[in-house]
Amino acid sequence: MYIRSGELVIILGVKKYLKRSRLGSLRFQIGSLIILAGIIPVLIIEGVLLSTYEKRAVNVRTAEIQSQCTILCNQLGDSSDLKGKNSEIIKTELDQLTNIYNGRVMLIDDNFQIMEDTYGMDDGKTIVSGDVIQCLKGQGTSHYDSRNRYIEVTSPIADLQTNEVKGVMLVSVSTDTIVDTLHELRSSIRTVGGVILIIWVLIALVFSKLMVRPFIRITRSLENATAGYDESMLHENAYTETRQMTEAFNKMLGRLRVLDDSRTEFVSNVSHELKTPLTSMKVLSDSLLTQEDVPVELYKEFMGDLSEEIERENKIINDLLSLVKMDKTADTMNISSVNINTLVERILKQLRPIAAKNNIEVVFESFRPVTAEVDEVKLSLAITNLVENAIKYNQENGWVHVALNADHKLFYIEVADSGIGIAPEETDHIFERFYRVDKSHAREIGGTGLGLAIARSAIVMHRGAIKVYSQPGKGTTFTVKIPLTYVS
Repeated sequence: MYIRSGELVIILGVKKYLKRSRLGSLRFQIGSLIILAGIIPVLIIEGVLLSTYEKRAVNVRTAEIQSQCTILCNQLGDSSDLKGKNSEIIKTELDQLTNIYNGRVMLIDDNFQIMEDTYGMDDGKTIVSGDVIQCLKGQGTSHYDSRNRYIEVTSPIADLQTNEVKGVMLVSVSTDTIVDTLHELRSSIRTVGGVILIIWVLIALVFSKLMVRPFIRITRSLENATAGYDESMLHENAYTETRQMTEAFNKMLGRLRVLDDSRTEFVSNVSHELKTPLTSMKVLSDSLLTQEDVPVELYKEFMGDLSEEIERENKIINDLLSLVKMDKTADTMNISSVNINTLVERILKQLRPIAAKNNIEVVFESFRPVTAEVDEVKLSLAITNLVENAIKYNQENGWVHVALNADHKLFYIEVADSGIGIAPEETDHIFERFYRVDKSHAREIGGTGLGLAIARSAIVMHRGAIKVYSQPGKGTTFTVKIPLTYVS
């Protein structure tokens, strides 16, 4: 009953642990592994010890019985028959052997007839078995029946003069004492094992709690950061895994901060860019309203300025709408097979009149016919912005060189110019929204600072990439590569 009580304590402890822990939690899994790591060795040790003891005890008991049988068989071998002289002495010794080992002894002659049975049940009967037959050939046998709990030993009774086998001594001995000892040993092992397991479960609970504590701290920090209570960097270096997690989280948090700052800056820039033309228009209109008898020439001049500001405002709004539309329809691509050579030529035809105003030569070099799966509208917008920037930020009497090439996977568009160039520290920022390289001439050129951001978004949506190479005063080269086959 004590063992069952001990097992019940373990079961109740595990059950309580299961209630308190979620099956999917790391603490539960670690605790379970530790508990299993304690239970399995105990079970293995119990099985090995009991099996070893049982085997050893049976072998010792068998050897003792075989030794006794050998002595008695030698005495019987000295008689003319199995019930010859000294039969009373031998019978007494057989009874003594039976009592000591709680067994049964039968003497069987060479005709398989039972000459003596210490139980007195089968005297005179015939017994034929494989062990008896083998023993009559001079080979003794031993057999252990664990299910029925007995050891059976056969020893040949040979004539000491002729060495001829004239009978068999068959001894069946109960192993109840061995089994009882096994039960006691099993009880002792389980008692000790139960105590060890209880201690082991407590250790598992404490150890698993200590192991997951860094993860709990990380979870709380993440929850606080998500709720907006805390935006500080995490510092949890208890394990390699937690250090990697905190580093990844800190990187993500840094990117989110950059994104948040970018959005704030974007809103500020949008407000500023939209406010500037409105302010100019307000000043111009107020000037007209406050003056009397305004000359027609001045009126036309002011109206021209107002028209330019309205056009600038309209351009900013259109670029913003294009950028927002791309963000919203990032997953919606109207893919079709497009002749890229024809597309580029059509764009350059539209932009050459703008280039001609500043005597800028626009050259298109195509190395081979290129057909690709693209969204024609979005790609046209990207190429237009790149070429238009190359024209606007160029020098008078300069040039713009557009090249088209392809291999078996990608097609390449290169837009090079002889313009003002970009400083190395600014190349990482030119794709940001509202970023302008030449801020002093931004109003004269008429750029909104959104063209390259739109171009990059369109190229990335095609699973492509864009790179820039530039030196101040020596021009700029944009290289675009896009897969020939669109991969969704």
